[in-house]
Amino acid sequence: MSPDPDDDALRWEGDDDPTLAPGWKVVGNPTGSQSADAAASDRVAEPNGATAVDHVDGDERDGQAATAVEADQADAATQPGSAELVLLGVLGGVYLLYSVGWLLWAISAAPDLGDPVAQFMYGLGRWLAVLAPALWFGTTLWLASERRRARLLWLIVGAIVLVPVPFLLRG
Repeated sequence: MSPDPDDDALRWEGDDDPTLAPGWKVVGNPTGSQSADAAASDRVAEPNGATAVDHVDGDERDGQAATAVEADQADAATQPGSAELVLLGVLGGVYLLYSVGWLLWAISAAPDLGDPVAQFMYGLGRWLAVLAPALWFGTTLWLASERRRARLLWLIVGAIVLVPVPFLLRG
């Protein structure tokens, strides 16, 4: 336990235990100097309870740190920004409302068609219309996950194309 109670909130009990994750290295030390935490993380627990120091050259450690920093920067670049998340939430709500609109139309009385195949196809089309907004939203997010502008463009196109016109005309 550390003498300052404020520091206790920033640590988990056993953070400095070298047996938790043997082989893990401290990343993000661009100067190449090794801190006490880095030295503790280089120790690997052995079966008899003793610790052995994992021998890694300084150049290799710097290369691993640089690779990890580059990976973190790439992950940060692919994360959506606040405005994009708000826009995705609004469009998700629009698609949810579209699904409800299509559902209300689908549960209304269907016209009586003389042909059983036509009756079946009409009913199938109604229920596929209910699923269309959710499928469009999910597929667009999944397929265009790397291309942000294309994803937003396709979501806006879907918001225009999938308007539940029969529900709007009925009311």
